[in-house]
Amino acid sequence: MDAAIQRALNDKLYDKRKVGALELERVIREVVAAKDDAKVEAILDQLCNDYAYAVHQPHARNGGLIGLAAAAIALGSELPRYLEVIVPPVLACFTDQDARVRYYACEAMYNIAKVAKGEILIYFNHIFDALCKLGADSELSVKNGAELLDRLIKDIVSESAATYVSVLEQPPPYQEDDKDVLDDAAELPTAFSLKKFIPLLRDRIYAINPFTRTFLVGWIILLDSIPDLELVTFLPEFLGGLLRFLSDPNRDVHVATQGCLDKFLNEIKRIARIKKGIAESKRSKGEGKRKREDSVESGSVRPPLEEGDEVDSGTAADDEELDSEDDWVPGQDVQINHKAVLEILTATLDSPLGKPPFADSHQKTANLTSASEEDGLLESLRWIVEFLDICPEEVLPFTPKILAHLLPAMASGVESIRQAAARVNTSLMDYVVSLSDDAELATVPHQLSRMHGDRQDGTTSTRASLSSSRELEVRSPTPATGKPLPRTPTAGTSANQPQADLDYAAAVNSLTLLFLNDHEATRVAALTWLIMLHRKAPRKVLAFNDGTFPALLKTLSDPAEAVVTKDLQLLSQISRNSEDDYFTNFMVNLLQLFSTDRKLLETRGNLIIRQLCTSLSAERIYRTLADCIEKEEDVEFASIMVQNLNNNLITAPELAELRKRLRNLETKDGQTFFVALFRSWCYNAVATFSLCLLAQAYEQAYNLLQIFAELEMTVNILIQIDKLVQLLESPVFTYLRLQLLEPEKYPHLYKCLYGLLMLLPQSSAFAALKNRLNSVSSIGYLHIAPRPNATTPSVPSFDRPNRLKGREEGIIRWGELLEKFRTVQERARRLQRIGADTDDSPFGVGDLRIGGGDGTGDMKQAAGREGGTSGHSRTAGGGGGGGRDSPAGGANATPSKPEPPPKSRTGLGRQLGRFGVAGRGKRNP
Repeated sequence: MDAAIQRALNDKLYDKRKVGALELERVIREVVAAKDDAKVEAILDQLCNDYAYAVHQPHARNGGLIGLAAAAIALGSELPRYLEVIVPPVLACFTDQDARVRYYACEAMYNIAKVAKGEILIYFNHIFDALCKLGADSELSVKNGAELLDRLIKDIVSESAATYVSVLEQPPPYQEDDKDVLDDAAELPTAFSLKKFIPLLRDRIYAINPFTRTFLVGWIILLDSIPDLELVTFLPEFLGGLLRFLSDPNRDVHVATQGCLDKFLNEIKRIARIKKGIAESKRSKGEGKRKREDSVESGSVRPPLEEGDEVDSGTAADDEELDSEDDWVPGQDVQINHKAVLEILTATLDSPLGKPPFADSHQKTANLTSASEEDGLLESLRWIVEFLDICPEEVLPFTPKILAHLLPAMASGVESIRQAAARVNTSLMDYVVSLSDDAELATVPHQLSRMHGDRQDGTTSTRASLSSSRELEVRSPTPATGKPLPRTPTAGTSANQPQADLDYAAAVNSLTLLFLNDHEATRVAALTWLIMLHRKAPRKVLAFNDGTFPALLKTLSDPAEAVVTKDLQLLSQISRNSEDDYFTNFMVNLLQLFSTDRKLLETRGNLIIRQLCTSLSAERIYRTLADCIEKEEDVEFASIMVQNLNNNLITAPELAELRKRLRNLETKDGQTFFVALFRSWCYNAVATFSLCLLAQAYEQAYNLLQIFAELEMTVNILIQIDKLVQLLESPVFTYLRLQLLEPEKYPHLYKCLYGLLMLLPQSSAFAALKNRLNSVSSIGYLHIAPRPNATTPSVPSFDRPNRLKGREEGIIRWGELLEKFRTVQERARRLQRIGADTDDSPFGVGDLRIGGGDGTGDMKQAAGREGGTSGHSRTAGGGGGGGRDSPAGGANATPSKPEPPPKSRTGLGRQLGRFGVAGRGKRNP
């Protein structure tokens, strides 16, 4: 360069540098016109080395930048050959410490790009990286200059990125035919390469600066809008960073990112619809072609050739029409990696938003951080719901991981998160359930047929559970019998295409771990999933049940009743579809759990027993528990458990059919059931007595009372008798009260009730029973009074012919049962006396079951003054076992006033002495 131009470019004033640049532009134009390439290269080399790369001379660098821009303008169409010399020094100036140098670098690059146009795309990655940094520059002028350059580059990319090929890549003038030239041109690389750009975008997508994020989102939207680039195919490379952008506190970043994600999701849905439509079109065309071929073959027997020719020409026309319809549709060749996208979405689900909001006021900052991540989690949930509609078979392998993070989100403290998680949960469950018609039934039938000979009942229940897989209601599953079997043709239709299968092992493990979650909604949802999976494929779930079963038993101690109900539903479902050994093992483990966790037995024992009786066979449960209790070594626990089972047997509405069956001992099944219960009920004297009353074995009950006289009457026994008296007033024993009207038919019933009256101290229960007996005593007097006293030996003739004596030839051996009762009670008394040596007030049965402290205290007071007439105590608790059948005389009865001196007995009262009533108190009206 001339010395004058050199001085001008090195001047500190911009105007003088501009004059020097204009002069330089004129010189270079002349040199280019003279085609002196060596002189051009020398000038450019001088501008780069002496000016643009002069790091510590800002004025020289500014001059070099404006000189390079002027040279680019002067070169014009020759610029592509020299871009590799001009562009690098300008890029180097983007990182200069001086803000003015950075600004002039933007200005110079703007002028260079404006001349180079599509050629500048060769350096797109470098320019993009520089602009990404300059967009967050602290100097406003630099940011403005970078914004202008960014707009220009975007215009060039929009116009030329998809198709522009650099002139440097063009082949020499062709001397061959046009076909070869076209083939060569088709293989030439474009100046802009999306594959080379994606790694840079992947690195920059994790930027934190809001200006940089806005810059990146703008470019992503632009590149996605260019049809031929198909940026959506590279979506997994930067989707994770985009989801992070949603948590940016800058509102502009959030809005732009949300719009960008919406566009990508809509594009994925559009591509899925196109591919689905094309597949359906090909399928329908193939079916139509086969039909035409069949029709042609069937009509080929027609002799006229003209008609045959018409058929041939018609089919040819149809084939041409089919070929013409196979036009290319934008998006049909785009391949989207759904699996990689789902991996990113499921990773985003692992968020602190699945936890409730912090209760501590000192952690408000953490609350704000979680709130800022809400949109990212919501967007991930929205995408998963859409993917379940677009490609559910791709979502299925991620089900265990999704469940592990999704179900905790259902208990989130954010309402929108809970609703979104519930939608995903519903959609995912619906899809998994729908697999029972396709993938599951395609493999299950041959397993069922193979095992049919071994266990026919098991296969029936298994197939029935499959058919009930769509029943996701809260109610308990109904027995398998009576349900229609699934239709197998669906398996044949799905065999043509591969079906995805669920990883049951991973799913069960993920759901089991959620039993430890702190939130009730999460635990209920996990159990609901396990119930559904077991209904759909019981054998697959049971195959991994070794670790699940203890967790299910432990969950029975859950504080939430809804969780316990679901847990019992699942345990019942598993037991119903399993072998008898599994059911017995379940009952044994349940008793062990009750034995070690007495609080569970006290608070949830009734609920657990009733739920199991609702879901399974109540008689099967009672038989199995009775067999286990009979072998129980812990006499105290056996007595407590028998009392619980007996209270439920008497009061639970769910066991009405069982009570009805017990009242009918004429059948062999009824007798065996009674004997099984009696042998285990012997651990609790009052429960055994009430069992006999329930079975209308009144003579046996009276014989038990005779043994009661040999036992030590403890406060616990008296409390249980008090409870039984209250239950006698409930609707369950209506038949017994009506039988009091037939004393000649049920003489031992009177003896049983008067025997109870003699065992009770003066209490409210004593008064209630005495009032009941007094109300029917005149009927007993009318039947008995005319008879002489010598008829005592004929009392057994009052008994019904087939009620007790007639059954001695059957299964029930009444004498053996009485001896069993006496033996068990003596053993219990011995152990109780041994325990009394170490503890003066051992834990008794009544202490667990009686609900009110006042009632127990009254009974103890009444027991202490059994021989006196100081007054009545209040009743000992109400409602036996928590059932709906409650005694008529409630626990709220107030103590009565002291009785006045006894009056002389009437004639009717004297006759009551024949029944063993020795009451001297005042008769209640």
